[in-house]
Amino acid sequence: MRKIGIVFLLFILTVGSLVAQSETEKPKLIVGIIVDQMRQDYLYRFEDRYSEGGFKRLIKGGFMLKNGHYNYIPTYTGPGHASVYTGATPSSHGIIGNDWYAKSIDQMIYCASDTTVTNVGGSAENGLISPKNLLTTTITDELRIATQKRSKVVGIAIKDRGASLPAGHMGDAYWFDSKTGEFMTSTYYYDKLPEWVSKFNADKYVDKYLSETWNTLYPIDTYTQSIADDNEFEGIFSGKDSPTFPYDLKELRKTNGEFGLISTTPYGNTLTLDFALAALEGEKMGMGEETDFLALSFSSPDYIGHRFGPQSKEIEDTYLRLDQEIERLFNYLDKTYGKDQYLIFLTADHAVAEVATHMINENVPAGNLRTSA
Repeated sequence: MRKIGIVFLLFILTVGSLVAQSETEKPKLIVGIIVDQMRQDYLYRFEDRYSEGGFKRLIKGGFMLKNGHYNYIPTYTGPGHASVYTGATPSSHGIIGNDWYAKSIDQMIYCASDTTVTNVGGSAENGLISPKNLLTTTITDELRIATQKRSKVVGIAIKDRGASLPAGHMGDAYWFDSKTGEFMTSTYYYDKLPEWVSKFNADKYVDKYLSETWNTLYPIDTYTQSIADDNEFEGIFSGKDSPTFPYDLKELRKTNGEFGLISTTPYGNTLTLDFALAALEGEKMGMGEETDFLALSFSSPDYIGHRFGPQSKEIEDTYLRLDQEIERLFNYLDKTYGKDQYLIFLTADHAVAEVATHMINENVPAGNLRTSA
């Protein structure tokens, strides 16, 4: 009897019921994946270039919910991650935006901020993070409660909110620090970094990737699911004259935030998965009697999408490369746990609209909302 399966979800407000299995044996590990800003059409637009072991394996080997919807606004990163993992909406779980104004204290609040904690590793300014503002339990919390905290829960992302909210109130969370190039946490979780985290940081993966040149995975003239590489609708990295391949990251890091540059390249996804695999090994996840939970969020597609837009060659290349990372994850899980011993789901926290100036240029009625006076 098959012990576990694959679930591909467009949106998973009912994730708790989907994870429940009728089989008598529990999965060794659950891996929840959120791809920040992933649109549904990316599955079909780029499908011909996907491998059988990546996104196609999720689609063909699991269950796909095609009629999901986001029944709240705004669909930002904070509310999206909180809604996926709580099964609730912002009116209940309290994460009503990435930031919001709190009248009672007359100031803005960041969704994952907590001034009562400090950084562990990384930089002080990026360490004021915890799930304090999340008002409900998550599926990861419920797993810890149900097992008297014997189940391990680890949340990982480049974005702090993409790690801390899915990990819930009772799990561990790690995020990338753009100031130091390290993965870090806060005193909400630990007083010092676990040894495996310190070792990962000492290996300087970020420097390795930022010495690369980001070019297209395949010949650029075969990228037919995107607009021309050189156009007026995309953002340009400081130090370049156009939004075009190739991107010499060793040079660009000098003028684009040093370590933070990796977030706006596909290597941010690679780095995130590297750290996730290190977490599985370092925490010996899936090796105990209880089910463990890895909450993994790929943040880079959002940074790339905001800079270049959903019709860009950069986005097309990002998803072709992310497909390879998904396959790498599957291969690791198969080898480590066995093909029928884990559950994996994939969804998005939100999608993205077309670039308004591009639509206007194509005579499509569109415009930008002016949010300031």
